[in-house]
Amino acid sequence: MFQLPKYKEPDFTEQKFADAPDAAWEKVTVRGVAPENYHSTSMYPEYFKIDGKWTLARESRMDSSVVIREDGSLSVVENRNLQIGDKVIIGRTENAEEGIFLHSTGFGSGDGDTDDQFVFRQGRSRETSYARDYDRLFELLKYEKEHGNIIWVMGPAFSFDADARRAMQAMVENGYVDGLMAGNALATHDLEGAMFHTALGQDIYTQKSQPNGHYHHLDVINRVRRSGSIPQFIKDYNIDNGIMYSCVKHNVPFVLTGSIRDDGPLPEVIGNAYDGQTAMRGMVKKATTVICLATMLHTIATGNMTPSYRVAEDGTVRPVFLYTVDADEFVVNKLLDRGSLSATTIVTNVQDFIMIVAKGMGLM
Repeated sequence: MFQLPKYKEPDFTEQKFADAPDAAWEKVTVRGVAPENYHSTSMYPEYFKIDGKWTLARESRMDSSVVIREDGSLSVVENRNLQIGDKVIIGRTENAEEGIFLHSTGFGSGDGDTDDQFVFRQGRSRETSYARDYDRLFELLKYEKEHGNIIWVMGPAFSFDADARRAMQAMVENGYVDGLMAGNALATHDLEGAMFHTALGQDIYTQKSQPNGHYHHLDVINRVRRSGSIPQFIKDYNIDNGIMYSCVKHNVPFVLTGSIRDDGPLPEVIGNAYDGQTAMRGMVKKATTVICLATMLHTIATGNMTPSYRVAEDGTVRPVFLYTVDADEFVVNKLLDRGSLSATTIVTNVQDFIMIVAKGMGLM
């Protein structure tokens, strides 16, 4: 049976914690600009000494500032969102010297190898054995269905294969998807698959190009825009299959963020990059497991805003599991290079990945 790794908080009776000063702070004087020497957060739990008490930042993300609220609580805020008067913690050391402590050893790995991280911290390649990773993922997903929040970050590769679409639809329908983050392409080509059984004009099973097929995705975008929304399009055209269909049917929220190359885009696609990041972070804040699939830029963005821990309502601390899957080992290991060291990486075709997962969960 799956068991969450136990969290062990620092021993604040140690002398270095007792002797540490309160964390220093300075007020923001220019909106969106942090004071000099601001402390920037990581994905790990971080504690700050406020009025003589060590306090954990409950909701964190990489590369942000820490604001002390009037009630003494801490908010982790992107610098662009800082407001004049915010009390921003300053200090660049992280071992209690300045009232700041980064706790990277709170979780055990769960496999007896080491006690200083809860998932692997190693590069992976196409030659790595992933059988154990799949078995752990099956157990994790079953646990998270009842106790957590599972977010999927998806590139358009899923929508180009009939079986992959069917497998992901089964994951949604059986409660293993609590949120979806993607771009315009995933949604567009998935809806194209539902309407025309093609993606970019090619049959999603035979891969044969269809006459005038290059119009299919443009026709879909045009019709969705005429309907005014993806849910209304699904209703108007009696769509009955696919990833977006299943998300709408089962009230699974999705965030679609755009890029400069997008056709259309679909009405729900967020065109402003910072509004898109804010919407993504709003979804990530609830996540306890995040699975990123064949989308390098979305994966890096998500990894940078996903902490390695989550604080429950009762104050207990649990890990957040982050997976990144791609056929290119450079892409999956890129997240490690960006500093998100808590990611588990799997090098494989994501269409094969989702089929293995759906079958391993007994859904196909």
